Amino acid sequence: MATPFQSRVSDPIGNRALSTRSVLATALLGAVQPRLAVAELVAVASLFGISAGAARTCLWRMVTDGELSADGGSYALAGRLLERRRRVDEASRIDDTTLSGWDGTWELAIVSLDRRSAADRLELRKAATELHLAELREGVWIRPENLDPQRLPASRAILDQQCTHFHNAKTDFPPDKVRAVFALDGWTDDATVLIEAMDVALKSRPGQDLTESLTYDFALSIAVVRHLQRDPLLPLALLPKPWPGRALRTTYRRFDHAFKRRMNAAFRRAPGRGPAMSGG
Repeated sequence: MATPFQSRVSDPIGNRALSTRSVLATALLGAVQPRLAVAELVAVASLFGISAGAARTCLWRMVTDGELSADGGSYALAGRLLERRRRVDEASRIDDTTLSGWDGTWELAIVSLDRRSAADRLELRKAATELHLAELREGVWIRPENLDPQRLPASRAILDQQCTHFHNAKTDFPPDKVRAVFALDGWTDDATVLIEAMDVALKSRPGQDLTESLTYDFALSIAVVRHLQRDPLLPLALLPKPWPGRALRTTYRRFDHAFKRRMNAAFRRAPGRGPAMSGG
């Protein structure tokens, strides 16, 4: 049964049960190296009530879909999951120094194709979001030019295919407009709840069922990583104060370290299992 606090944070965390794919993908996304032995992945799945057969079947499907590669009894991230790991690593390492260098110019990406399919529109929206652009109006995507222009080349290629780019643009955007276009209030609210949820999870919870607590912490970790990837990464000059970005990243690093230690402890208590994740 969820605690009152867990119920309160259910919106940013989500109420969906963890799927076998989510468990296996997240284990690989969180490992020191993006490759784990099949026995380790099956053991991770077992902690969440997933049978060995279901885990192996899911791994095979993920290889077929190009999300994993298989080699000598181990599985490694591939394709879009490997790209996601790069984004996760980048999101967790961003600091104020990265966000402080900005010359006041903006990037605009304006759709220039006369006809686009629904699939094209969805692909552009996903790519622009991954690049931390916001939609000013239909077909007009913007952001301050404070990030590496060569980041995420696959996503950048989609923008290049569908849009005309304008760089070094100037704007008189008022702060309230920036706040609305980049949905800063909503991001702040969810970040604040997630920080509090991690702080609570970091405290000892004697007597709580191990599987239940691991499942909750696993879902919380997924929610935080997703939220970090949605950080607009605006220059400090454009962010409202206080801004919880640094606190979310700092708390997540502590939470992630503690969670991996708990996972390893669970493995050590189970005969024949070795640790799949590093707490370092």
